[in-house]
Amino acid sequence: MNTWEKFVNLTKKPERYVIGLMSGTSVDGTDAALVKIRGSYTETETELLAFETFPIPAVLRARIFNLFNSGSSEELCRMNFLLGELFADAAIQLCKNADFPLADIDLIGSHGQTIYHIPSGEAKSTLQIGDGSVIAHRCGVATICDFRTADMAAGGVGAPLVPYTEFLMHSSDSENIALLNLGGIGNITIIPKNARAENIIAFDTGPGNMMIDFFAQKLYGVPFDKDGKLAANGMVNVVELARLLSMPYINEQPPKATGRELFGVTLCENLLAAWNNELADADIMATVTAFTAYSVAHSAGSFVPHLLNKLIVGGGGAYNSEILRQLRELLPGIAILTQEDLNQKSDAKEAIAFAVLANETLFGNPGNLPSVTGASGYKVLGKVCLP
Repeated sequence: MNTWEKFVNLTKKPERYVIGLMSGTSVDGTDAALVKIRGSYTETETELLAFETFPIPAVLRARIFNLFNSGSSEELCRMNFLLGELFADAAIQLCKNADFPLADIDLIGSHGQTIYHIPSGEAKSTLQIGDGSVIAHRCGVATICDFRTADMAAGGVGAPLVPYTEFLMHSSDSENIALLNLGGIGNITIIPKNARAENIIAFDTGPGNMMIDFFAQKLYGVPFDKDGKLAANGMVNVVELARLLSMPYINEQPPKATGRELFGVTLCENLLAAWNNELADADIMATVTAFTAYSVAHSAGSFVPHLLNKLIVGGGGAYNSEILRQLRELLPGIAILTQEDLNQKSDAKEAIAFAVLANETLFGNPGNLPSVTGASGYKVLGKVCLP
């Protein structure tokens, strides 16, 4: 049996062991999730068997950040394979730490590292690197990568993609549910009760942890604001918060997606220069943290046509107590929960999602939601790389 036949025959197995790999806009680590998956589409059942975040070495992280701004084509070419090796290492180490045989892994789904994302204009495009063929060869496992391009080729904005998996795993017959992921960027998924795929609303709300992390590093020399304690010690500057909330993206109608290009280093350095002699460090932390919380609340109030019963927060921002406090204050009447409240792991959410998306690609099922991305139709996502 050749490798393609082995790949296709995975659909005949009652359950598959799939690794999902994710490196987000914060570039702080590779999230790796080992998931047991049964079925597909609305019959999908998942069980998280192991999860770890593997830190990205500081030197490599600096090279990735350089690519965001001014890296050469030679460096881009090199980093594509170097990150493929990095992601393969994460999958291999995850199995080793979990005492799970790598040979028993059926499939890997890798999001890759976004280098640039252009959701609008004459040359819409997106670029994720970390070559899937390198991962497949190193691990000896069929790997699906490059999930976003098929949606963009069909006129979509290529993101967010996690809402499709949330629709599969969190639909309810009795409640209108929102799922908020606070990674580097914040994105929200609205699942009305008794929803079908075409009823799902999802979009990027604005910054998640990206701006908070930048100022924590610049002002305090720490990688992030643990538990939101730095922000809690400051006072929000309401004038500067209003200016941030007046940014055009915040009021742009969905479908929409954003990233580091808008809320990354350039914006933060400009703000730091403007605020350096005007605001105390703690007040800067309080203001950018409020920007995240208020942009989410604004999104829920302006672009969600359903009365929400529940908002479930995941991603690294779910561990920021100050963001959660503000969300509860800004969204009274809505139950604000975290993935942990549901016996799940907030930081594993996106890695699990790409394991599920890989499983959907295996079965030939679409992985995008045109109502979310604006694509002209449903598309099977990803490129298949065989070992």
